[in-house]
Amino acid sequence: MGPPASALVVHVLLSLFLLVSSFPPQSTLSFDEGQNLFPSWRTLNSLPVSSLGSYRRPCSADRLPFEDMQNGSSDIMFMAEQSSFVEWLKFVRRSVHENPELAFEEFHTSALIRRELDNIGVSYRWPVAGTGVVASIGSGKPPFVALRADMDALPIQERVEWAHKSKTAGKMHACGHDAHVAMLLGAANLLKRRVEKLQGTVLLIFQPAEEGATGAMRMIEEGALGQAEAIFALHVSHAQPTGVVGLRAGPVLAGCGFFKAIVIGKGGHGAIPQNTIDPIAAASSIVQSLQHVVARESNPFDAQVVSVTMLDGGTAFNVIPDSVVIGGTFRAFTAEKFEALRRRIKEVIMKQAEVHRCKAEVDFLEETFPFSPPTVNDIHLNEYVKKVAGGVVGSQNVVEVKPMMGAEDFAFYTRVIPGVIYFLGIRNETCGSVHSPHSPLFSIDESVLHVGAALHAAIAEQYLEQARGSDNVQATQVMPP
Repeated sequence: MGPPASALVVHVLLSLFLLVSSFPPQSTLSFDEGQNLFPSWRTLNSLPVSSLGSYRRPCSADRLPFEDMQNGSSDIMFMAEQSSFVEWLKFVRRSVHENPELAFEEFHTSALIRRELDNIGVSYRWPVAGTGVVASIGSGKPPFVALRADMDALPIQERVEWAHKSKTAGKMHACGHDAHVAMLLGAANLLKRRVEKLQGTVLLIFQPAEEGATGAMRMIEEGALGQAEAIFALHVSHAQPTGVVGLRAGPVLAGCGFFKAIVIGKGGHGAIPQNTIDPIAAASSIVQSLQHVVARESNPFDAQVVSVTMLDGGTAFNVIPDSVVIGGTFRAFTAEKFEALRRRIKEVIMKQAEVHRCKAEVDFLEETFPFSPPTVNDIHLNEYVKKVAGGVVGSQNVVEVKPMMGAEDFAFYTRVIPGVIYFLGIRNETCGSVHSPHSPLFSIDESVLHVGAALHAAIAEQYLEQARGSDNVQATQVMPP
């Protein structure tokens, strides 16, 4: 005769309790350790951010109740929809767009930001990282939350013909950073008008040099985060219709590295190639072989990219050159795969050069373009942004996006404190806003500017409100693996 039914029930319940308790609670750190997403970044000698991210700051994120957010979002959106506010945002965005400036050269843009902050009545610290600005609104006391916008342009000749086309030849805001600046200034305006509702302090980070030039690291090194316990940013996206918010918990953007190689041979007349060592042939073989690193050596379900984007060699039709330069980028979502790509890129270049009797020198450009880690959105904060965004644009206009192979130096902030970067749709065929970032035809549906400003303001204001009523999580030391 078996045990009584009551004993069986107790046994089953006890087993379930032990099973559930054996799983750790999910947090941002689980992506670092539990899923092997760049757990060894701090062991990469080439990563200058090795001293960052050693400690998890006190943060309210994991205990925020996230309740009663609808009214605040609606009030902020109503303010943002006023015609005078909308026209001012357009003026700001167009002023920045007409005067594009490359990384760490954003002098006009920085001056414009400071002028508008002065007009709004918001205090700020400048210079930070050369041209950066960090403004603050609120009580000046904890909790602190940060919002970030990048402000640099790209070395691209604009081909969009409109009244506010770039006035600087060869430079263009082709990634939406002009809109990001306008939106964050818009948030400053909205938050200043609602300052009595801020139960803490909002930091507004206007960051230079996002485009592969270590801007975020410089801002962190110079104290831009202050006492912030969480950080949020948005990026315009042609992948979603205007006003639609896209977000994703966990890894959302890839880790990124660059490479450059010089293939060295022996030049000579093209009519007598037997007297030369042809670097063109070697470089051609290298380019083809690099395509196989992902196509034939990686799992199709494990997203990786190796792209050769640069090939320079020879100046005459009948002369085989002494050398050829090739270069490109590689992307992955995990430390293991990223390091494997790095190793194989070098192996392929060196060995293929040797096969063709050439020599090769490979440079991963760590000094100029440090490896960028993947951008990993905090799980709990992502859910929070989803709820706030639903209050601003309607829950039907909030969608989950797939991981993308693009990279963002916002990732460096999230190595220090938890954060979320989300995407605001600008796709509108009627106004030509359909081209992808970094295209000379890139343009923006400006009707989204006030939406971005409202999202920034609502996320910051309601974060402080929720955090104020919660107990802070104690700082947890994260030991390097």
